[in-house]
This record gives sequence, structure tokens and C-alpha cells, in this order.
Amino acid sequence: MYPVPAEAGGKDMPDTEIARRIALGDTDAFELLMRRCNQTLYRTARSILKDDAEAEDAVQEAYMLAYRAIGSFRGDAKLSTWLVRIVVNESIARSRKRSRRAEVIQFSGAQEQDADAQEVNVNEATPEQPEHAALRAETRRLLERKIDALPDAFRTVFVLRALEELTVEETAETLGIAAATVRTRYFRAKGLLREALAREIDVTLGDAFAFAGARCDRIVAGVLARLRELQARDA
Repeated sequence: MYPVPAEAGGKDMPDTEIARRIALGDTDAFELLMRRCNQTLYRTARSILKDDAEAEDAVQEAYMLAYRAIGSFRGDAKLSTWLVRIVVNESIARSRKRSRRAEVIQFSGAQEQDADAQEVNVNEATPEQPEHAALRAETRRLLERKIDALPDAFRTVFVLRALEELTVEETAETLGIAAATVRTRYFRAKGLLREALAREIDVTLGDAFAFAGARCDRIVAGVLARLRELQARDA
């Protein structure tokens, strides 16, 4: 066994060394790999399956497949890239099983889909107010829904570029498509997302600073109370 250091040593361990240790049965090295890659793999699977539970299952299955095949890893690409390819294939297979009629991502890059389909500053020293937390959560859910609605060919590229911050070259290598295709799909995805969010804002703009309900009742009650006091003084 090769125990993985809990500190910087394990964190900075090269991909080839992690793969070698996993191949020798080192479960600590495998745990290190999973913690290093979990978010990227989950977001990738989620971008294809659009289902949280399915994405988690796909990631777990991808890890099992990777564990059995780790001996074939030669370091020609990054270990994370190798893993993303596995989870992409697993997610596509699950998508096909779930629905034969489902639209599956085309990674050949030969044909583009022609479908028309602020970062919040937080003061860490000040606890976030409940209403701010609720607003952030609702904003996140809105953004996730709009990302889910992106065409399949654009969605995974957007997740890898915008959320995981992979470079154009890394995304192209991961998905096996041309860098130019990555640029085109990412640009189109951002445009579609902006359009979708703009439409959402237009629809809800009339509801901004809503006045009905408790706020209206509170102001009316306050004014009537003060009016009664005034009338009592004048009587």
C-alpha cells in the first residue's frame, strides 16, 4: 500500500502516480482522485441527464469503470479528461436506456445544432440574511433551469467552460471535438441563456416590489391608526 498524504503532498500528486497507486489497490489514492474530480464529473453527467439522482449514479458507475480500467491509463491526457470521457459515455448510455427517443448529444462535431432554444458579493464577516439566502437560492434554481433547457450539444460545452472553467482546448480534448466547435457552441449557449433569462425578467418585471398582501395591509393599518389618533385629538 502507498498511503496518500493528507496534506499538500496528496493534493499535488501527479496523475500518473495516482493512477499507479490505484492500480496497486490503494483506496486512499482512489478517494483522493474522487474528491479531486467529483464536481467536474457530476456537473458533466448532470448536463447530459438533467437529473440529480441519475447524475450521481452515472458518476459512481463511471468511477467503478475507471477503477477496473485504471491500469490502461498512460498519462497521454489528464486523468480528469480521461474520467470525463468515461462519465460522458456512461451518461449517454443511461439517457438512451431511459428513453430511446431522447435526443442524445452528438460529440462528432461534424454537424452543429441550429436550435433556437452577477456574481453576488458577500461580506464573509457578516452572516447572510435569510431573505438574501432565499433570493440566492431562487436565482440559482432559475439559472439551473435555464441551463437545463439549453440544446444538448451546447449544454455540456457550457457547463465545462463556464462552470468548470476548462479552457477551449481542454474542453475540445475532453469531448473529442474541434476547438472551433467548442467556441461556436459556447458562444451560442451563452446567447441562448441570455435570451432565456431576459425573457424571464421581462415576464416578472411587473411583479417587482409587489405591494399587495401583508405590506399593503400593514401600511393601511398604520395610516388608519394614526388617522384615528388625529380624529380623537380634534374631537
